[in-house]
Amino acid sequence: YKLIMLAHNVALEHRSDALEFAAGKTYVYKYETLILGGLPEEGLARAGLNFTSKVLISAQGQNNYMLKLENYEFYEYNGIWPQEKFIKASTLTSELAGQFDKAVKFEYAGGMVDKMYAPQGVSPMVLNIYRGILGVLQLNIKKTHNVYELQEAGTQGICKTLYAISEDEKAERILLTKTRDMNHCQEKIIRDMGLAYTEKCVKCQDDIKNLRGTTTYSYILKEVEGGVEVQDVRAIELIQFSPFSEKKGAAQMETRQSLIFQEYRQSGMTPISAQYVHHGSLKYEIPTELIHTPIQMIKTGSKNPLIDEILKHLVTHNEETVHEDAPMKFVELFQLLRKMKHEDLANLWKKYINMPAYRRWLLDSITVTATPASLQFFKDQLLAKQPLANQHQVEQPTIFEVAQALIGSIHMVAANDESLELFRMVINNEQFKEKPLQREILLLGYGTMIYRHCAEMAACSAELPKTELEKEENVILYLKALGNAGHPASLKKISKYLPIHGTAATNQPTKVHAEAIMAMRNIAKKEPRMVQEYALQLFMDKALPPELRMLSCIVMFETRPPMALVITLANIVKREKNLQVASFTYSHMKSLTRSTSPIHASLAAACNVALRILGPQLDRLSLRYSRAIHMETYNSPYMLGAAASAFYINDAATILPKSIMAKTRAYIAGAAADILEFGVRTEGLQEALLKNPSLLDNADRINKMKRVISALSQWRSQPNSKPLASFYVKIFGQEVAYANIDKTLIDHAIGVRAVQTLQEGASYHFAKPLLITEVRRILPTIAGIPMELGLYTAAVTAAKIKVAASITPALLDNFALADLWQKDIRLNTEIRPSAVANSFAVMGVNTAYVQAALVTRAKLNFTSPVKIAASLNMQEERFKIEALPVAVPETFAAAEVESFATTRMSDETAPKLNPIIPVKRSQSRSAEIRTSKIASSAAFSVSKSSEILSQEEQAARQNQSRVLKKKYCSKLVGVGLKACLKVATQNVGYLQDAALYKVAGRHAVALSFKPIEGETVEKLEMEVGVGQKAAEKLIKQITLSQEAIREGRPILMKLKRILVPNVGNSSSSSSSSSSTSPSSSSSSSRSSSSSGGSSRSHSRSRRRSSSSSSSSSSSSSSSSSSSSSSSSSSSSSSSRSSSSVRSSIRSSSSASSLASLFSGSSSSSSSSSRHSRVSISKIILQCATRYRSTSNASSYENVYKQNKFLGSEAAILAVVFRAVKANNKMQGYQVATYLDKPTARLQVILAPLAVDYNWKVCADGVLSSEHKAMARFRWGPECSKYDTTVTAETGLIGKKPAARLRVHWKRISSTLKHYAKMAFKGIPSRMLSDLFRGKDRNNTKQISLTVFKASDRSLEFIWKTLRRNVYRLHLPVNLPFDIRRLFNDSVDDIISNAGAAECLATQEAMKTFNNRTYSNKTPQSCYQILAADCTDDLKFIVLLKKDDPEHNHINIKIADIDVDLYSRNSEMVVEINSREIPIRSQSYQHPTAIKVRQIGEGISVVAPKYGLTEVYFEKSSWKIKVADWMKGQTCGLCGKADGEIRQEYRTPSGRLAKNEESHALSWVVPGKSCRDANECRLKHESVRLEKQVDIRGQNTRCYSVEPVLRCLPGCFPVKTSKVNVGFHCLPADANLNGVNMYERSEDLRESADAHIACRCTAQCV
Repeated sequence: YKLIMLAHNVALEHRSDALEFAAGKTYVYKYETLILGGLPEEGLARAGLNFTSKVLISAQGQNNYMLKLENYEFYEYNGIWPQEKFIKASTLTSELAGQFDKAVKFEYAGGMVDKMYAPQGVSPMVLNIYRGILGVLQLNIKKTHNVYELQEAGTQGICKTLYAISEDEKAERILLTKTRDMNHCQEKIIRDMGLAYTEKCVKCQDDIKNLRGTTTYSYILKEVEGGVEVQDVRAIELIQFSPFSEKKGAAQMETRQSLIFQEYRQSGMTPISAQYVHHGSLKYEIPTELIHTPIQMIKTGSKNPLIDEILKHLVTHNEETVHEDAPMKFVELFQLLRKMKHEDLANLWKKYINMPAYRRWLLDSITVTATPASLQFFKDQLLAKQPLANQHQVEQPTIFEVAQALIGSIHMVAANDESLELFRMVINNEQFKEKPLQREILLLGYGTMIYRHCAEMAACSAELPKTELEKEENVILYLKALGNAGHPASLKKISKYLPIHGTAATNQPTKVHAEAIMAMRNIAKKEPRMVQEYALQLFMDKALPPELRMLSCIVMFETRPPMALVITLANIVKREKNLQVASFTYSHMKSLTRSTSPIHASLAAACNVALRILGPQLDRLSLRYSRAIHMETYNSPYMLGAAASAFYINDAATILPKSIMAKTRAYIAGAAADILEFGVRTEGLQEALLKNPSLLDNADRINKMKRVISALSQWRSQPNSKPLASFYVKIFGQEVAYANIDKTLIDHAIGVRAVQTLQEGASYHFAKPLLITEVRRILPTIAGIPMELGLYTAAVTAAKIKVAASITPALLDNFALADLWQKDIRLNTEIRPSAVANSFAVMGVNTAYVQAALVTRAKLNFTSPVKIAASLNMQEERFKIEALPVAVPETFAAAEVESFATTRMSDETAPKLNPIIPVKRSQSRSAEIRTSKIASSAAFSVSKSSEILSQEEQAARQNQSRVLKKKYCSKLVGVGLKACLKVATQNVGYLQDAALYKVAGRHAVALSFKPIEGETVEKLEMEVGVGQKAAEKLIKQITLSQEAIREGRPILMKLKRILVPNVGNSSSSSSSSSSTSPSSSSSSSRSSSSSGGSSRSHSRSRRRSSSSSSSSSSSSSSSSSSSSSSSSSSSSSSSRSSSSVRSSIRSSSSASSLASLFSGSSSSSSSSSRHSRVSISKIILQCATRYRSTSNASSYENVYKQNKFLGSEAAILAVVFRAVKANNKMQGYQVATYLDKPTARLQVILAPLAVDYNWKVCADGVLSSEHKAMARFRWGPECSKYDTTVTAETGLIGKKPAARLRVHWKRISSTLKHYAKMAFKGIPSRMLSDLFRGKDRNNTKQISLTVFKASDRSLEFIWKTLRRNVYRLHLPVNLPFDIRRLFNDSVDDIISNAGAAECLATQEAMKTFNNRTYSNKTPQSCYQILAADCTDDLKFIVLLKKDDPEHNHINIKIADIDVDLYSRNSEMVVEINSREIPIRSQSYQHPTAIKVRQIGEGISVVAPKYGLTEVYFEKSSWKIKVADWMKGQTCGLCGKADGEIRQEYRTPSGRLAKNEESHALSWVVPGKSCRDANECRLKHESVRLEKQVDIRGQNTRCYSVEPVLRCLPGCFPVKTSKVNVGFHCLPADANLNGVNMYERSEDLRESADAHIACRCTAQCV
């Protein structure tokens, strides 16, 4: 064994390690390469190239060699593999012949190819083919190893390579195998285009990859003196790609190479006389010139004539509708423009600038050219200031045209140094500063250019052009541009505007701070750790506004923090006092736990742990607190996913939030991208809508309130919000537009000019071409020919709009918009929108000379012409809208998807297309065909031998894909059209059950409309008539005479039921008669309201009433005497039942009543006694009219019997839908509404206009009382087939107000039941589990929904379903208004009270706006501020004074009045400006919308326009309500109304008091003099701590940092109270002059005496 190993090692030591090319010889090899793309199975179309030649290699010196090709030839392949033959590509061969005739030189040493040289004039494509040949010679042979790995350079980069070497001793040959793994490359040659905005999802492709590649070389080497010689080399490269995972199918690009030694030539090659230029190394060179799109090969002739021709085609063929070839013409146009210089573009622009239609097409095409020439064109032609003389000669493009062109070009142009330099030149131009819109677009775009540039370049600059940063709007624009750039170097500049403690940026406005925080989001994707430090620091700063801290939270989670950081956030939130911040962070973590994408897997796990630390307490907060929502779905096998995030940021628990942001994100093929994001700031919008600014402009009022409120110690006003909103839009993570919305902007958008334009008539033609996607990935093959993966989508949309309005009588010149309501208006509109879109998915070869690829093309087009005429006349109370006839296209919408193999040459010939599924065996297209050995071997290796296939597999292989065609048609007689949907599909799924194979093939869907012969519709009409003339609009006279005949002649009805079973009721058990007898109604009423007796007696009573009803309906109607008798019995039954209900309610609590209602089912349920449950009748709703003596059901029947049809004189509304046909045949429907006020009855009848069609829908409703209403719905022939009754009633459940809606049917259609069950099944089970409080069984056959008041602002429901289940549900959202006001207040009052915060007090305690209860200590004869507007507006102040413990005195300062409310001799007294007003006799109305009135025993002051919803005052209690838009802006004893119960006790200085006593006494308005007996005799001061305190061994004097009430000089305390306050200590000898103790820190807390009441001497000051 040792001898064998020794011999083996000796052999290894003598092995040569490099290829040898002897000097003076020429080595001749036969070279062939084949590139084929398509699906791997046989029998499908493929496209590819084959190149053959002789390769001559000769040594020219030490390590220098020459390589030359002879007998070279290109062949193309396009057909069914492997049946078709290769066809000689003579054009391509001759076009490259001049370049192949030139030999190249290369340096070669140690088996490694180094530098490469070529003469001038050799294109990059030919050089890369040479590199492919030289790549075969790249060998790194080690003497001492047989198997080894290394990173080796090749044409595709430096990749992981495995060598395996063995020896054939008999043949004296060395066998070497080399395998390259292209998924593990140290440096990979690849070029991505259009992917700058995507984020690579590394975790998505850890286990599943959609792009894989590998190469295997097999060498046969011969040892010679000094080295080895290549005898035979064969290489196979396989690159497979799938938009999904490999399991769902993959297309492949196969490349084969062979280099076979043929002979020696005893003489070397003679060098040519040419200058050789260094062209890099073996690595593939990506061409710098613009690369064609692989969906079209542009012509190489003169460009201008072609451009003129294409422009003419686009303009002339897209006027009415979009031509089907428009997208491809658009692609051809911008490809031609891409080859033009900016001078040529300028000349072309001058030619068409005065032709708007041509100009717009040209501008849109230049926008997507993505060349520096296009950017230079925009600089010179669109942004430069034109001379005045020139402005009169040419028609300048509109601002909209310029703006959209700039935005489009910014995102399309190549982000290189040349483009960036052009941008800087334009931005720094002085003329540019005069155009604010263009300036914003270009600055934002410059940031985008930096982002894209740095995505491609490792080293790039993030410098923005110099801008003036003095103004706030300039700073915001600068920060937005830095945010778009997203460069880590920008973080230092952004940090200058972050509100970090101790920096100058803290003085910046909040809006600037917010923009600075959000500008870090794009940086977070690149440098998450740097951003995390800033975000965490800002989040922990509790002095910052909550909005900024929540924005920091958003940025934090954008970085996908690790577990430790997420747990740190959870611990911060656990101690957080601000509930807005706590709610937002908690909800963000909770929503992220549901994330399913691999990119968020670790973050979701960390958030899951954090939630366990926090617990569920924060999940119980209402929806008014800030929330973050993240929803996500991801499918790993398909590598597809979508995500949506929404951020709801509030700071005062108002209805309208402070800001809302929403973002969508997509995952596809292992990449992620932010698609669309928008945000809206509504700060000040709600206030602007509800308050009246004109009421606030009163200097005297403001000065008066300032004197009161400034008396408070250390008063600090809150910032006043501006009444405006703002929004921004981001596309692919880049902000493209933002704007502030104010009144000026709205006035410009809606004005008189628009109405005048409509009167004059306007016609618009809109056509917009779009290059929606251009995503490309270019990577080299071993042959040196590039492979491209691409997705392209081009679309053209167009719309022709004609609008004209006529107004009579004519409007005056200076009219108001309100005048339009007094006119007769007619508006005619015609619009023809259409669109065509072409999308291509490409995999194959794409060069400037040849294209060979597998393509999947999707084509979508639609056309929808509409012509509408509308008229409105408010005086005559009529409205009419007509859909007029238009030329309906035969195809309304169509979509086609087709997969095919294509090859194109640059000789301007038509491309060759072959569907991927063969239709028939194609004929031979050329005599110049050949059989390739390498191609034959490829075909043999790919296919399986039929001998090893089973019979089933052979049958499946032979089975051709069948075409599935279906057509679905339906006649829409109402509109006179026939709609047809055609579907045709054919795929290769029979080969493999995978998604990609089911897509590959041909698919077509088309929706078409055709007129029905003989049913031509001239127009469609909808006419509405209201009021007295409503009956005149009815076309068909409605009568219910047939129903009267049925009931009046029962014998005929019985005969008709026997002879015609389908008319009326089929049996007595169906309970679907056209009317219900009084006895039936009476018995029904008894069964639903009776409470006495056992369950058995209920069942017997139910059976008797049912039997009575059935017999009555089947025989005859009741006579008048029996009817009255039945009604009488019903009344007595109802009276008895009501007394039992009254006793049961009194004997049971509210809780037991609720339990009964939840567990019980019905009075007719026999199971209630069996289960020992309280009967449902015991807690059934009691109306406030309690216990009426008449049956509601009977009263309804009586009203109905009196007059079944109310008649035309009672019509109040008529709506007619009809189709006006050429044959005058009536078609359509009419809805008539009738009202009978004496009986409170409303009748609605829907009837078809067809004369011979008696189908109707009848709805009859009667308001039985103010607490109960009943409606009966019947439909079918003469409203007699189906019958349903709906009852709505209000009352009490226990002591809680409630309402119930019951639906009871005698017979309903099976279709309605089916859809009702589907709707119930569609409710997500998770949502139901969150809502349900419990569940029980329900044996009744009716549906009912009961809603009752759980609290003043929340509701609960009891729902009885069709499945006999009883559910109790809780509404998780608090209502914005008090339920008690719903039936008592007007709509205006409800709106003003919506979301209002309430503060109230009794003698025992006081409850703040945030529902915090505490005991208030009010000093004697001193005012305390209960509630005030703490902004600079000072809209109102409410003060409280107690002269003695039982008498309150309320003072309200609002507008220019003072309102005093107090009691005198047990009566309420109202004084306005010190003048008593007799409020009992009449209410007081102030001109500025302030109302004072008496309600009950108290006085109510209402001023909603000032934000003071109500102040209600009684003798021993009071209540204050402020509007929703005032939340967070109030202060006083009642608090800020911001929902922050953990930060409730705020003093006037903004300091958070430690206890309620300090808080209450800090809001006392101090006095100024003790001379006035009614004046307050207290003041605030910092008091000294009486005891001595030693700190660090030093004697100190301590003073309170919180104000303490003390008597005025000359007064002494009569009553004191201990308060706990903070103290700051100073050295005993410290000078206190100029020291503000209220701004000092707190060293210790001690008790101090606060004076509550004082008595003054005669000598007081």
